[in-house]
Amino acid sequence: MIFKLFFSKYNENNYLYSMLLMNKEILLKDLNIKDYKETWDYQTNLLQEIVDTKINNRKSNFQVTTKNHFLFVEHPHVYTLGKSGDLSNLLLTEKQLEEKGATFYKINRGGDITYHGPGQIVGYPILDLENFFTDIHKYLRLLEEAIILTLAEYGLKGARSEGETGVWLDVGSPFARKICALGIRSSRWVTMHGFALNVNVNLGYFDHIIPCGIKGKAVTSMEAELNKKIDLEEVKKKILTHFKTLFEVKKFIVL
Repeated sequence: MIFKLFFSKYNENNYLYSMLLMNKEILLKDLNIKDYKETWDYQTNLLQEIVDTKINNRKSNFQVTTKNHFLFVEHPHVYTLGKSGDLSNLLLTEKQLEEKGATFYKINRGGDITYHGPGQIVGYPILDLENFFTDIHKYLRLLEEAIILTLAEYGLKGARSEGETGVWLDVGSPFARKICALGIRSSRWVTMHGFALNVNVNLGYFDHIIPCGIKGKAVTSMEAELNKKIDLEEVKKKILTHFKTLFEVKKFIVL
């Protein structure tokens, strides 16, 4: 009985201690327009710093809170293929890529092929999910929800499509079209990569891929749906507002 009480108290204290270490502040940085490979390397370094902190914490008695980051960026024209993607979903040759002024990378996120370019809001949350919750499925659904709630403020009804990540319009109809792509990687509960919301993006670049490897599905943007240019900075603020609520973020610290 004493043995059980001891471990019950130990587990309770351990839980309370871990709760005290949970850091719900996020360092926010807008990279503006930045090369995809440079941003990928930057993300990787941030993720590794957090992972290293977690490893050191497990090795020592001294516990350091882990950081969380959120990056906004627009990329020059680039196509990226996830680790489980099919290269045949890229419909351009190397020479044609060059002619389009686009680059191509095979990367370590989930998902298939997608396009990034000017006018698209890309968000990369690099979070230690142990500061929030340890559930990748929930993480993806909350990312989608932040976009769905943002679109609703513009009168657009975003929704999930069963078996497919991202946010869509007119799901279940012959006119279903994707407006936001998602793809992430995680290591020791630390995330990288994220979402790409089509705001004022040139949709013509999607004609050269089978987006996300899904045939027969269209892609759209906020500009195309609303027939006007949308203020990117305004959209970013709305995304952050909903993200903060959904993830119970204490505050964003702008760098």
